[in-house]
Amino acid sequence: MTTSEIANLDQKNQTAISASSPETLSLLKIVEYLSLAAVVGVGILAILFRDNQIIPIWEAGFLSTFIFLFLTNRQSIQNSINAAKQVDIGKKAELYTCLLDPNNAWENRPINQAREKALQYSQDLIDDYKNTRETARNIYYTFQMATVILSGVTPILVLVDKLEAGQAWLKWLPVICPAIASIVASIVTSFPFQENWISANTTVELLEAEQEKFTLGVTPAYRCYDVTDEVQRQQQAKMAIENFINQVNNIHLKQVQGSGEGQIKEERTDQNQSSESNQG
Repeated sequence: MTTSEIANLDQKNQTAISASSPETLSLLKIVEYLSLAAVVGVGILAILFRDNQIIPIWEAGFLSTFIFLFLTNRQSIQNSINAAKQVDIGKKAELYTCLLDPNNAWENRPINQAREKALQYSQDLIDDYKNTRETARNIYYTFQMATVILSGVTPILVLVDKLEAGQAWLKWLPVICPAIASIVASIVTSFPFQENWISANTTVELLEAEQEKFTLGVTPAYRCYDVTDEVQRQQQAKMAIENFINQVNNIHLKQVQGSGEGQIKEERTDQNQSSESNQG
């Protein structure tokens, strides 16, 4: 890759970042909030003036505008985050080659590209595990809170039912709420949301630590800037990339194998319990 091609690539990255600048995102967010306020205001007018046939049309128009701006802002924010991550990965890839030889940073561009590809691979895995961690954590906390609330509300509903308020649907609540609480509690115990959250968090910490080691070259497997010979230094740099990919794959495979073994153990436990109940 020549110097002009590298300069064009950097210019494209800067253009992508400027297109999703904080000023542009803030302006779009303000317009989105204004459209939401217009939706609420027109909705209030529609309630007050029910005979007016034009107000529902305005309500539909403002609602469509708000949905369009909401989806556009969400995509713009995601693009901005991805562009920032790409720039950060590029900086991390170039940091180590600057330690090799600050005067020949452009000549080390192939190594930079290989390191950037390796860092991008590890970052994709980190992002996936972060999403898994957040999803499992949110589901676990939501179901736990729902179980606690429904269990606590049940005695109050029994008292309300004894007051004979005259509402027929109140008589069903002392039955429905415990049933829902039992179902939610069964879902939490049947699916390992907490275990998935903890294991994903552990994997994220391991991958991020390994990424920092690779970026700075602080371990013997990733260190090559102390080699004096240029040929050996290039070979050591390539070997460091290979070691990093292998280590990232090992961390990922341990997580996948651990999840598979956990599911197998749960299935065996369920089978043993069912066989014991049948024998009894």
